[in-house]
Amino acid sequence: MSIRPVLEQRKAVAAMEGAGVHLHRVFGFQDPTELDPFLMMDHFRNDDPRLFEAGFPWHPHRGIETITYVIDGAVEHQDSLGNTGNLGAGDVQWMTAGRGILHQEMPTANAQGVNHGFQLWANLPRDLKMTDPRYQDVTSREIPEIIEDDGTKVRVIIGSFWGQRGPVDGIAADPMFLDVTVPSGAKKTFPIDTRRRAFAYVFEGDAAFADASQPTGILLEKEVAGEELNIRDMSGDRTLIRFGSGDEVTVQAGEQGVRFLLVSGQPIQEPVAWHGPIVMNTQAELQQAFTELRNGTFIKPAH
Repeated sequence: MSIRPVLEQRKAVAAMEGAGVHLHRVFGFQDPTELDPFLMMDHFRNDDPRLFEAGFPWHPHRGIETITYVIDGAVEHQDSLGNTGNLGAGDVQWMTAGRGILHQEMPTANAQGVNHGFQLWANLPRDLKMTDPRYQDVTSREIPEIIEDDGTKVRVIIGSFWGQRGPVDGIAADPMFLDVTVPSGAKKTFPIDTRRRAFAYVFEGDAAFADASQPTGILLEKEVAGEELNIRDMSGDRTLIRFGSGDEVTVQAGEQGVRFLLVSGQPIQEPVAWHGPIVMNTQAELQQAFTELRNGTFIKPAH
């Protein structure tokens, strides 16, 4: 077994999207090969409805799939296929935009005024860019949850893990998407297929993510001016951890314990032409999509 090295740790960046939703961008609109097949992830978490209630009014997508996971509050949605729904706490939605869809997503608060969740964009390969659009909503009770003797908890949203399979399937990137909680002081190892790109995103507590050269997760700096510095490399709230190759990830939870998403997927390794909500393979395909949006031919009849 080989522990995946930590290639990079970085904080999510504050951003504003839709009609004025305050959120944090975990990654996206940078190098699309960095976390291929994943293009972008946003983390929305606010306790003031004024910062999210305007939502994400009607907008288009083509060439991608989106996975929306709600932690608290809700997200109401409608689309050009006639689908409507309301994602509550613990629910997940997978949308294949395919050849084109128009939809809107409107966050709503819980009783305490909180709305909290994530949206992850996964790329579609060339031969599926113009596939039929579709939705799949999954309720929290359908998502298997594994609880270990030490209190570690894993919700298996997508993919197979520790003998359980998540209810969301049919995503082209064949991802694994886990919601992991590790209690204070516990050390855990999680297997990941060596052929996949992988990342973690910490959103509660803190932890050290060990790599092959520092298997304990402790970084020791050399003496500086006669003073020895012991630094625990703890990844805290709103931190992205990007892993290199290997077949397992090791986590040492801090004093508060830690909760994070652990995500992996098979790289597509195709050219990416990307502007806003449209992701294609060539600039010509991208321009064609925006031409269709302007002339009203973006939404195609079902095959």
